[in-house]
Amino acid sequence: MRILLTGSSGWLGSALAPRLKSLGHEVTGLDPVPSAQTVVVGSVSDRELVLRTVSENGIEAIVHSGALHKPNIEHYENADFVATNMQGTLNLLDAAVAHGVQRFVFTSTTSLMISQAIRAGFQGGARKAAWLTEDMSPEPRNIYGVTKLSAEHLCRLYHIEHGLPVVVLRTARFFPEADDMAHAIEQSDANTKANELLFRRLTVEDAAEAHVAALEKAPSLGFDIFIVSAPTPFRPEDCAELIADAPAVVVRYFPDYPGLYARKGWTMFSWVDRVYDPSRAREKLGFVCKTSFADVLAALAAE
Repeated sequence: MRILLTGSSGWLGSALAPRLKSLGHEVTGLDPVPSAQTVVVGSVSDRELVLRTVSENGIEAIVHSGALHKPNIEHYENADFVATNMQGTLNLLDAAVAHGVQRFVFTSTTSLMISQAIRAGFQGGARKAAWLTEDMSPEPRNIYGVTKLSAEHLCRLYHIEHGLPVVVLRTARFFPEADDMAHAIEQSDANTKANELLFRRLTVEDAAEAHVAALEKAPSLGFDIFIVSAPTPFRPEDCAELIADAPAVVVRYFPDYPGLYARKGWTMFSWVDRVYDPSRAREKLGFVCKTSFADVLAALAAE
């Protein structure tokens, strides 16, 4: 397929573009920042550029992973988020409809699922961890979440009105930057990210592979939204104990983890405040992340 990939110079785009090319696809990267994976330098907020790029390259599929992200909040105005995350998505959807694009994959975020009320519960001593699925009605707490959720609604609208096949992937954390969890301050970055694979993280390689799966399944799905995160061993009935004593829950599923962690000088979070459930992606998209917490333990055991 001839694929337009937005955000091609970013962390995900840099992993996804080579993967798509290895499968025989022709990839046109669009990003404001030049890179080896970017063919067109510019913003998705530039409507004429988007329309021209889709038309001139005979685009058959769009993977829209470009966005202003949560860390950008400190440096950009709300209007910038609206222009990039909402207007940019609208521009791409209009181009898709105008030029007969057959499938559209939108990279969203699990961040939009955390409302101010849920956040306040975490900070105020919640009685149990939040078990988060696609069935909840999100109430985003910041401009990033608001614009990403609005973009999801645009995607749904264009499927309803124009029949455009769209798959929305609410990806958990896969960025390389250090974590910002309050109870992880004294842990190494590698330790923190290993812990998060239990409930709120995936590798960038798995994030890229989820987009490949979404491209393949979009026509048969029509429209759908999926949480994409490493498979969690936890169950909803664990949530009360996860907020009170997470290590006790983890050791039930992985009895060898304390010894392996001690040898590395690592520790488990004392509490876990949320669990993203990726089971819908397994059941309907046929996708499961390859890397899980069990793989981390296997690597530690092999050291």
